[in-house]
Amino acid sequence: MSEGVDRDKRRFLTLLTTGVGAIGAGFVATPFVLSMTPSARARAAGAPVEVDISKLESGQMLTVEWRGKPVWIVRRTKDMLATLSALDEQLVDPESKVVDQQPKYAANKTRSLKPELLVLVGICTHLGCSPSQKFQVGPASGMGEDWTGGFFCPCHGSKFDLAGRVFKGVPAPTNLPVPPHMFLSDTRIVIGEDKKGAA
Repeated sequence: MSEGVDRDKRRFLTLLTTGVGAIGAGFVATPFVLSMTPSARARAAGAPVEVDISKLESGQMLTVEWRGKPVWIVRRTKDMLATLSALDEQLVDPESKVVDQQPKYAANKTRSLKPELLVLVGICTHLGCSPSQKFQVGPASGMGEDWTGGFFCPCHGSKFDLAGRVFKGVPAPTNLPVPPHMFLSDTRIVIGEDKKGAA
């Protein structure tokens, strides 16, 4: 009879010890496993970024960060779009033929998937400064009588139109880059990924 009790006690103690050991191993392993997953900062550094553009009104610009760079999303007005075709003679690459400046689907006059929505990396192609938005036209912009709106780099004077195309006679050699992007809906956009996958 005492042998049966000892076996039951032994079995109970073995199960109890095993259970406590398994729980302890879980607590020890959890921080180790979590340390191998990328941090939010690391994920943001290369991961696609989903953006809600539902509150972006005509004529406004939204700036988000992707891979440590500012990305501009501009909802262009009809007047802004109308200026694009009139500037060809003043631009270095009006047809966006420099292939590595935008995905194929953005190699057009508006440099976009949807004409009213422009997506650009907001870094000057000269020395990496961040241009300022200059959406006002004419003298009110501080850019001169014939300014039709766009972007101006205060570091060395490079000018870009409302499609991010560079003007002739400025230090920047190429248009502002268009990052890979796709629309999930009319109000949501993913930057850093398109139908072909992550960039």
